[in-house]
Amino acid sequence: MKALFSLLLSLAATPALAGQAVNYEIDGQPYQGYRAAAQGEPKGGVLIIHDWDGLTDYEMRRADMLAAQGYDVFAADLYGAGNRPVDTDAKKAETAKLYEDREAMRERTLAALAQAQRLGASDTVVMGYCFGGAVVLELARSGLAEHVKGYATFHGGLSTPEGQAYPTDMPPLLVAHGGADQSIGMDQVAALAQELEAANATYEIQIYSGAPHAFTVLGSDRYDARADQHSWAAFKALLEEVL
Repeated sequence: MKALFSLLLSLAATPALAGQAVNYEIDGQPYQGYRAAAQGEPKGGVLIIHDWDGLTDYEMRRADMLAAQGYDVFAADLYGAGNRPVDTDAKKAETAKLYEDREAMRERTLAALAQAQRLGASDTVVMGYCFGGAVVLELARSGLAEHVKGYATFHGGLSTPEGQAYPTDMPPLLVAHGGADQSIGMDQVAALAQELEAANATYEIQIYSGAPHAFTVLGSDRYDARADQHSWAAFKALLEEVL
């Protein structure tokens, strides 16, 4: 497993991207995602939801890594074409727009899911990072996604808005969380587990000791190789189980 992961990290560090940009529209407005086609016989589809930076090379490289393992991958754009905030205040503003308008968040995510399924396999696993993890849980609670076989969130937001709940027929969920995450505390992890138990959901929560928030972000000062390796292996196991 370590040798495979080293190979994938090498791929992630390669400057050239293997996939291609995909332009699409939602309510007449332009969006630009990224598609990485499966190498070899496709095993199924993966939809990636970006963090608060918007769709960047990080999600694209993760898409390439998954495509190398045989999955058709589409990385969504929830902000709009060309909207890639750089400073912290701008990132907060963009996420706030969708946190405050959950209907728009669901609409854009469902549109990206439809685009992913048009470009690849209909059976899909939806995964997201940080803000994208919160979006994944929003989609899971909605019960509106078709042909979704599983969900995964990496160091994502875990709280549930008032009035929402998880459906009893929700596909399996993987939650990868850093034990040293100071942005999303263990109280939120415990609350999520209680909600999922109440829904009789199939889920797995993995907590990685010493790992901070955003522990999967390659090349950042928060990157934790052990947590990244173990969470990636857990995600791979989910894909193999449900697709």
